[in-house]
Amino acid sequence: MSSYLVAGAARGIGLEFVNQLSAEPSNTVFALVRNKSTATHLAKLPGKNITVVEADIADPAALAAAATQVSAVTGGKLDYLIISAALLRMTGPSLTNPSSPEDLEKDLLETLKVNAVGPAHTTNAFLPLLRKGSAKKVVVLSSGAGDVDFVLKAGLGESVGYAVSKAALNMVVAKYAVQLKPEGFVFLALSPGVVNTFATSDAPPPPAELIQGMMKAFTSVDPNFKGPISPEDSVKMQLEVIHRWTIEDSGAFVSHHGNKDWF
Repeated sequence: MSSYLVAGAARGIGLEFVNQLSAEPSNTVFALVRNKSTATHLAKLPGKNITVVEADIADPAALAAAATQVSAVTGGKLDYLIISAALLRMTGPSLTNPSSPEDLEKDLLETLKVNAVGPAHTTNAFLPLLRKGSAKKVVVLSSGAGDVDFVLKAGLGESVGYAVSKAALNMVVAKYAVQLKPEGFVFLALSPGVVNTFATSDAPPPPAELIQGMMKAFTSVDPNFKGPISPEDSVKMQLEVIHRWTIEDSGAFVSHHGNKDWF
């Protein structure tokens, strides 16, 4: 019997984490969402062991209240924290030719706040519960877009704010790993791969030409790349990595394969 909290559980990969984790009746699963009223996909999941909790990961006060709710159910403990929530702008401002300096700064600061600072606030809010848990595992979903070598090899110049924030996130995870390793914590920055999440997304898909350009870039790195995988396959592989990861490699940044293969 384990307790899990999934932040960013309203849709996409976070939703699928809740779906698969709740399939084990002995698990206690908390789905953290920004707005309960719009988290309609969660209501369709068959699991009876799901508790929906509301908080924005960039709001420390709301997160503290959410941690109090979780603590009341678990007796003050939490085994796993999985942070899937993120801000992605596929068509953000150009780095070299933004519409204005203000737009570029806004994109960078807003994505950093959600994607790097938000996970820090979320981790800190639930840290007292995790300290009393049995697993002491914190997993934050990152992206191959935050890998400098991959960006250079693929020639990816788009989504500047997202890529910069994910690179920053990887360092945040590493710093937590160093500071909390003496307490037995395992931290992991985990890329889910290239995943098709449009089925549960409220946002329109990116322009076709942008998708085509990305596919071409990915194929230039890996000629065997066949396209996005499903959330089901991604989460299944991620959970295998999560459950086998040990404190010896705490703080690592890897893919759903457990290595640097981002596809």
